[in-house]
Amino acid sequence: MGIEFEPKWLAWEITRRCNLRCVHCRSSSERVVDEHPDFSTEAGFRVLDDISSYARPVVVLSGGEPLVRGDVFDIARRGTELGLRMCLATNGVLVDDGTCREMKASGIRIVSLSLDGSTAEVHDDFRCQEGAFEGTLRAAELFRRHGIEFIVNSSFTKRNQAEIPRVYRLARELGATAWYMFMIVPTGRGEEVMRELISKEDYEEILQWHYRMEKEEERMLVRPTCAPHYYRIVRQKAREDGGGFKRRSLKFSTGGAKGCIAGQVICLIDVDGNVLPCSYFPMPAGNIFRQSFKEIWEESALFRELRDFKSYKGRCGSCEYINVCGGCRARAYAVSGDYLAEEPFCSYVPVKMRT
Repeated sequence: MGIEFEPKWLAWEITRRCNLRCVHCRSSSERVVDEHPDFSTEAGFRVLDDISSYARPVVVLSGGEPLVRGDVFDIARRGTELGLRMCLATNGVLVDDGTCREMKASGIRIVSLSLDGSTAEVHDDFRCQEGAFEGTLRAAELFRRHGIEFIVNSSFTKRNQAEIPRVYRLARELGATAWYMFMIVPTGRGEEVMRELISKEDYEEILQWHYRMEKEEERMLVRPTCAPHYYRIVRQKAREDGGGFKRRSLKFSTGGAKGCIAGQVICLIDVDGNVLPCSYFPMPAGNIFRQSFKEIWEESALFRELRDFKSYKGRCGSCEYINVCGGCRARAYAVSGDYLAEEPFCSYVPVKMRT
């Protein structure tokens, strides 16, 4: 395994069931899944055994809503015992004091919490559930009370993009360790919000805002996610500013030094065992119930293609920032059907292509 492509972060969809039905969700998020049940606890243990025999990535238990599984903390505890850094992603609605105590006992190191608006009106509309906003705020308070570190994840489309600065400030007020600004990738039910995607012009302006904000932020780690061309902007601004600024890092993050890292240092395992390049890339590289994680990670043709930057096309293939950006491969695939195509929501014209 080349160190350049060591698996550092793995999201694991342990259920497709959820108590919400959000407009952007890549998961099927079914309330009843009799036809496609979740895998067994024992099967989950075998997955963790397999992963830990090869690598020590951060493992984020996700869904759906992972707290709907009665054995979620058994799975977390097994991963902790194997030396994996176990984390959990939740919408917060089901969190209570008992949940927090079990999180700590199972060794969960950090939790991500969803917040997509600074008010109940905006957040509940995005989450399609009245009371979701209050549930998130209540979970944040419980995490603080129990001494559990948490990250705030926020997803944005045209319907809530004006909220971005306000959501950032609220995440800070809530005491989050980090705030991740997700720029929506259209996949799963997210395909239905294609027309709601933030325009490339606004996209660029938002990333410029994020740079200015990050430069001044002293307490909370901040990252734009699924926005790889931010790393081009960071370098451009560093030259303009005469050196830029020292970016903070989070002990459970992927480092934040590069744009698209799908299939390079991260991946997703879905509830059916399919190993995908990232949470928004619907094409599997293999199946962990039929192959070892090592075999999939090292030998998958899909992963090998994604790691071959010389095969990228269009503006991405000609761009001088290819090694730090790479363009969002999932977004390229969703828009054009070709995951090696240029990033469709980047407005930058590479030097080579200028006339």
